[in-house]
Amino acid sequence: MDEAILHRVGHERAVESDGSSEGPGNVRKLQIDHVTDYRFGSDVTLLPHRLLLRPRESHVLRIASSTLEIAPAHRIRWQRDALDNSVAVVSFTAPAASLRIASRIVIEHYDEEPLDFLIEDSAASHPFEYGPVDAVLLAPMRSLAWPNDRATVEGWLQGLGMGSSRVETFALLDELNRTIPRDFAYQAREEPGVQSPARTLSLRSGSCRDFAALFIEATRQLGFASRFVTGYHTSHANEAGSGSTHAWAEVYLPGPGWKGFDPTGGVVTGSEHIAVAVAGHPENVPPVAGSYVGPKNLRPTMQVSVRVVGL
Repeated sequence: MDEAILHRVGHERAVESDGSSEGPGNVRKLQIDHVTDYRFGSDVTLLPHRLLLRPRESHVLRIASSTLEIAPAHRIRWQRDALDNSVAVVSFTAPAASLRIASRIVIEHYDEEPLDFLIEDSAASHPFEYGPVDAVLLAPMRSLAWPNDRATVEGWLQGLGMGSSRVETFALLDELNRTIPRDFAYQAREEPGVQSPARTLSLRSGSCRDFAALFIEATRQLGFASRFVTGYHTSHANEAGSGSTHAWAEVYLPGPGWKGFDPTGGVVTGSEHIAVAVAGHPENVPPVAGSYVGPKNLRPTMQVSVRVVGL
């Protein structure tokens, strides 16, 4: 008899969109289909899975309808985590040789002007200090996610001449955001997880999640509070059903609050970006994560399909 052992299901990657898009209208209704299929090759016991698939509602985004179809038999418990992400915790009630998770969400997404904001005078130039209340609340988003990479990232920033003199805050962030797609090659990666900033700097390439991680680490070294965002992008690939999830970063700026920067395309985020979850560390918000117990030497396979279309 094969020994029963604990396996990690390969985390679905919050990655790989190239950030291209068409201009949005004033308000759009979009349908997001996100399907994940696992095949295990033998019956396994599925342990609880954590799903991050429901977009974050806001003044520019409203969920009109949502369905979540899962096989095998299961129970779902919805909850909000500490960063107000909507999380579905799925518990399974019977062994199975496969797992299918199909999410269909229809949203109303209102147009927004990415550059229509004002930074408070106290933060209009960098460096600046957050107010005492904000400083306490934002402390976790200012801590380095890869402290061992500090010297490498610092050297890169110094080579770019960033952080060495007083400069307009938005100009600094915009230049950093544009520098990454200019100087680094985008490369879709099949491997789970996120490259460390030092590895991205060494390879001069990475996926969207890797670029977001580098941008976050750099902005934190410059004194900003920043966080990782995973979600969807209304790109041509996603409209064709051959796309995937996307990742970018947000920086907290006194005045407008959390502003999105997409270092894959070098743009400030707008209506083409649909945020699902945010996190302090880029590895904490895969769309689908879970475990199973099954026979030794199984080689499970995973297929993911993402489609974002206008209605």
